[in-house]
Amino acid sequence: MRLTEQQIRSLYGQDVQDRSGAKIGSVGQVWADAVGEPTWVSVKTGLMGHHESMAPLEGSRMEQGKLALAYDKATVRGAPSVETGTDEPLDADQLAQLYAHYQLEEPSQPQRQPADRAEVTRSEERMRVGTRSEPAGAARLTKHVVTEDVHTTVPVEHDEVRIEHEPVAAGDRSARADIGDEQREMQLRAERPVVSKEQVPVERVRLTKDEVVEEQPVDERLRREQVEANVPEPARRRG
Repeated sequence: MRLTEQQIRSLYGQDVQDRSGAKIGSVGQVWADAVGEPTWVSVKTGLMGHHESMAPLEGSRMEQGKLALAYDKATVRGAPSVETGTDEPLDADQLAQLYAHYQLEEPSQPQRQPADRAEVTRSEERMRVGTRSEPAGAARLTKHVVTEDVHTTVPVEHDEVRIEHEPVAAGDRSARADIGDEQREMQLRAERPVVSKEQVPVERVRLTKDEVVEEQPVDERLRREQVEANVPEPARRRG
């Protein structure tokens, strides 16, 4: 919450309520950060005697002359406290306890360099190359029915009739000498090709895959910092 100087002065003694609108107490003191921005307030809850609970101003707002904090009453009343009426700055241990209690990220403090040394940190980009698996299409097996003409031969049998003449010997009584019309019949047999079909499995066809490693070029533009020192000639070391 960014407050004007007039609003900061008006905070003292104002009622404080939690995020649900329940009253917690009243403002005791206000603490500002290094650039003068108000960051913490102490709340007189009436439960700690001569101590006041600390609360962050982050996320708070002013509603009808009351300071509405972004936390519930139990959290504020259970926070680390300071003595009533104190005007001492918060030390590092107190701030660490407050940030931990309210689960806030503690701001980093700039490091001071010795007066006899000046340094900067040079950074550069490094390229990390990895791989990512992604679909590259699908392989399918598709079976079609095709028709082909097959020519072959098969041996077949059939009966053929031939006529034989055999003289009857004299005295052969088995032969009759009747004269008249007569007919005799002989059954003949012949084979013909017969074709039938059957379905038989002949082979298995499957898809398999192998992992092949190949080298692919990767081009990227990286940035890096260069440090230039501008030292006056009289102060430059020679050697």
